[in-house]
Amino acid sequence: MKSVYIRAFSYIFGLMIVSFGVTLTILAGLGAGAWDALNVGLSHMTPFSVGNWVIFVGIILIIINSLLTKSKPVFVSLITILILGYFIDFWLLIVFPDTLVNGFFYQMATLLVGVVVLACGASMYMQAKFALIPIDGLMFALRDVLGVKIMVAKTISEVTALAAAFFVGGPIGIGTLIVTFAIGPLIQWFYPRFEKRLNWKAV
Repeated sequence: MKSVYIRAFSYIFGLMIVSFGVTLTILAGLGAGAWDALNVGLSHMTPFSVGNWVIFVGIILIIINSLLTKSKPVFVSLITILILGYFIDFWLLIVFPDTLVNGFFYQMATLLVGVVVLACGASMYMQAKFALIPIDGLMFALRDVLGVKIMVAKTISEVTALAAAFFVGGPIGIGTLIVTFAIGPLIQWFYPRFEKRLNWKAV
């Protein structure tokens, strides 16, 4: 029973940390990750918030993943995107409304902290092994359908999101490159450390 609580904590708290990391990369103003840039761009074009678009895009990806894999939609992933979307809006609209980081040094510092926090949260939420973010689901779906390595599938996914973000005027810049290339190695570093500390199978 104790393991269930640890998994739930890892899942919810991890997603909260992910949302905070995403928020910092957006507030830095140097360019967000490809999918986040897409959501920000869409929010500027519509009356919907960034968090709303996290949910909308997530639903679309759940459907696309289902079509690609010819399987039933993973509706449990709705829980993940709902939590993530609402947390992102909490940080952006309530905690940091109209916040703008000025000065390249502070912008870069905010961005780098955001990337580390994002990777930390992702490593934690994945420990629960509950419901993946649909973006990660797309990566695995592309891997299986195209028969390519996971990094190739991830690259295809990111490039697609980047093209869409560019089309809708999302924030693309040096920060986008940093997020894209740093997030994987950071998760790889954090994951085994959280796995050891949150060893819910052993409790």
